[in-house]
Order: sequence, then structure tokens, then C-alpha cells
Amino acid sequence: MKTGKEQLTATEMGKLWATYVGNTLGKYVISYYLQHVDDKDIKKVLEYALGLSETYIEEIQAFFKQSNFPIPVGFTDDDVNLKAPRLFNDEFYLHYLTYVGKAGMSIYSVAIPLVTRKDIRDFFINCLRDTAHLASIVTDTLKSKNSLMNTPVIPAPKRVEFVTNQNYLNSFWGDKRPLHMLEITHLYGCINNDVTSKALIMGFSQGAKDEKVKKYLERGKNLNQKHIEMMSEKLTENNLPSPNLQDHLVTSSTVPPFSDKLMLYHKVDMFSMKVREYANGASLDGRKDVGTLFGKMQMDSAIYVEDGANIMIHNGEMEQIPLAVNRDELVSKS
Repeated sequence: MKTGKEQLTATEMGKLWATYVGNTLGKYVISYYLQHVDDKDIKKVLEYALGLSETYIEEIQAFFKQSNFPIPVGFTDDDVNLKAPRLFNDEFYLHYLTYVGKAGMSIYSVAIPLVTRKDIRDFFINCLRDTAHLASIVTDTLKSKNSLMNTPVIPAPKRVEFVTNQNYLNSFWGDKRPLHMLEITHLYGCINNDVTSKALIMGFSQGAKDEKVKKYLERGKNLNQKHIEMMSEKLTENNLPSPNLQDHLVTSSTVPPFSDKLMLYHKVDMFSMKVREYANGASLDGRKDVGTLFGKMQMDSAIYVEDGANIMIHNGEMEQIPLAVNRDELVSKS
């Protein structure tokens, strides 16, 4: 059996590093939310989510200390103003947790088959289980508040059918076949992501101090809206409803609860998740126009992520994930 004192592999370093930084961000965002929540049910969900982040932070710190690995800075008390006025309504917190829960489960599920050290693999298994439980609680709470934005119900097929014509894949001209269930699923899921992202970015932009960050956030809000409209059009063509916007869940406060660094990193990270989500949608559809749409939105998001990273680098705020040894540099110094 492997011990906790052995060296970390690159995979273990990378996944623990990303999980640590992400949960330090989550800790301070949720801590602020808890300063402004009236609904007792939603408060309990937030407290559970905060407990998970704090637990993961402590456990990863222990792994790092055992391996003499420098603990990342991530985010600290300096990145939050707990006394700032309320920026979001209670309902938004649930939509937010749905969004970031997806991001967490994506990291954890990818890590599990790649991590070879048993104690760290078990850690990620526990993370995935706990975050899936959080997602279930959030969904149940949204449903109880009549705020769940679920995919529409469509009639069940009367029989099993097989595709008999290549036109099944075509849709740039002529008659389009109706969207199939997985296309609807990913369009709806990605719109849900974008309406939450747009509301969050609206709140962030109201209090951003740095002019470059403010303009970047405004650009992200417009990009969210553009993607919402593009995907909603596909659903409308099939007489299917789209998720509602969450803009009304943002207050008029202009006092920033978070540092520009946290807000900028958060949006870079969320748009990185959108790249993965759009790729998932493109991989599971059959209609060429839907696949092309996901590809276009993926490119938009990737460019936005790069531009945000450049601002962080310019501001000296991008913490570097550990790199492999530069052998050429070692040779040149010898």
C-alpha cells in the first residue's frame, strides 16, 4: 500500500493545485453570500457548501505538507469584503451553486481515473460524492422554491427507430429534422450556465475598480447574452422554451464585495468551463448546424479566456501552476 509521504505525480500535483485554488475562491464567495441570506433553507445549503470547501482546503494542505509542496496562495481574506451590501438575491445563490458544482464535479471525475495514489484518489472520490450530494440538495431546494429551470417535457417515442438517411446529419439548408434529446439537453444546460454567468458578471462589473477589468467584465456579459440568444434560437425553431434570465436577481449595489483579482479569475475560470461544456455539446449532437454553433461559441470563449489571462499576467495576479523541469535551460546554465 502506498504511503502519504511519497512524491506527488504531475497529475496529483495539478489536480490538487486546481482544486485548492478553486475552493479558496469558493470559500470566500460563499462566506460573503452567507452575510446576506434570509431564506433558512438556502442558508443551510450555503453552509453545507462552505463546509465542503473548508474541508477540501484542509485536506489538500495536509497532502502538500507531507510532500514538501508549496501551498498555493489562491484567495485570502484580502479578496473579500464581508461588510459589503447585498449584491444578489437569495435565489441566485442556488443557481450559482449549480454552476460551480458542475465545475467541481468535472475536475473530480477527470482526476479519479488518472490519480494512482490511493489516498489522493479516495480524496477525489469523496469530493465527487459530496459535490454530487450538494447538487442534489440544490436541485431539490430550487424545485421546492418553484425556481428550477428544467428541460421541457417531450413526447416519448412510440417505437424504436433507426436512421436511414444521411440527411439526418444535415441542417444547413432544406428541411431540418427536430432536435434530438441530447441536443436539447446540452443546449438547455449551456443556456442555464450562461444566464447564471451573465447575472454574476453583471454584479461583478457594477463594483469593479480597474478600468480594464470593468471593460473585460462588460464584454463577458455581452458574450453571455450573445450565446444565450444563439442557443435559444435553436430551441425556438423547435417550439421549445428556453431558461429565463437571472438578471433581476442582481441588486443595484456598486460596492464591490470581492477584489478585482477574484472577479477576474472567477470569470476566466467560468469561461474555461464553458469551453468544456460546449465541447461536450458538440461531441454528442448529430445536426451539423448545432455542432457548428457549439464550435463557434467554444472559440469565442477560448479567446475571452486568453484575454482575461493576459490581464491577470499584466497585473501580476496569475499564480503559476507548477511546470515541468526546463531541461534546455538547465543545460544552458551548466
